[in-house]
Amino acid sequence: MSAPSHFSRQAILTRLTNLAKNILVSSDQRLRRQLALIALLLIALIGALDFLFSFEFSLSVFYCLPVVLGTAAAGWRFGSTIAVICVAIGIAGDLAAGAHYSHWIVPCWNATIALSTYLIIVWLFSSVRSLQREMEQRIQQRTVALTEVISERERLEKVILEIGERERSSIGRDLHDDLGQHLTGTALAGQVLGEKLQARQATETSDAWRIVRLVEEGIEKTRRLARGLLLAEVERNGLRAALQEYAVTAAEQFHVKCQFQGDDETDCTAGSEATHLYRITQESVRNAVQHGKATHVKISLTSCDDCLILSVDDDGTGLPPPPQRGQGLGLRIMAHRAGIIHARFKVEAQLGGGTLVECRLPHASIHFDA
Repeated sequence: MSAPSHFSRQAILTRLTNLAKNILVSSDQRLRRQLALIALLLIALIGALDFLFSFEFSLSVFYCLPVVLGTAAAGWRFGSTIAVICVAIGIAGDLAAGAHYSHWIVPCWNATIALSTYLIIVWLFSSVRSLQREMEQRIQQRTVALTEVISERERLEKVILEIGERERSSIGRDLHDDLGQHLTGTALAGQVLGEKLQARQATETSDAWRIVRLVEEGIEKTRRLARGLLLAEVERNGLRAALQEYAVTAAEQFHVKCQFQGDDETDCTAGSEATHLYRITQESVRNAVQHGKATHVKISLTSCDDCLILSVDDDGTGLPPPPQRGQGLGLRIMAHRAGIIHARFKVEAQLGGGTLVECRLPHASIHFDA
């Protein structure tokens, strides 16, 4: 029985606190007119009670309530007016009730003391009201300033990521167009040299063909690096095709079993969302292989009722201890990318070992290809 009673008291105190706060800082003219009317009605009610109880019972303390309400309704001027009215009604009620004084100074003294008390209350309440409003204004100003700082920080972070993507694309194009073409030309020159040596039946022929094979391997490695930097597959065919291609590339690059599983009928089209999801996948697979020592990685892209789900599951050693985990730059970058596209990001250890990286992107943030 005590719990509901305690809850009721807490609820009443909370409501009274909120009401007092609204009275102090509210600028609603309708509320202020209502408070002024209530103050006047209270004066009339207390004055009537003061007359009924006769001058032997003082009700001066009850006049404090309309004084406070009047100050809250229209400021210290109206509160002071209410105070004067309360004193006048109190003295008039005592005289009407048949009060007799030994000297005229006595009612004047009583009125002065009562008025001074009410004016002190007006001053204190008005000061509290002013401080509360000033505090609210400062909070609003600082909130606006903080919001602007956060917005500017988010904008700069997006700009930095966009610059990073442009630099990645620039390096990828240089690798593909410049270094790739140069290595291709070198391989052709090596083939011509090998054919000449073979025609002369020179003993260096095998060495020449070996150099050609090494150059061709360099060409293939350069193409893989360029594909990882350019994101051409994402821009051209969508995220699903890009992830499927990356699974093949990752298996060849890291010498692990990497497979992709995704819905055929749903895909995320090209855009910043697809780019960030692709980069999250790259970082997840790289962490699984390099830090988790995984031998099997599964990339999944599925869709549910309200979001697109990207997950990377591996059979590695799992997550590091929390102190070391918080220092990982890769996890922070992935979480930051997810935050930019308003996706829910989580990393958790699997029961049987390994790590699950999951990113849920709401449908409202993306476009779909049927």
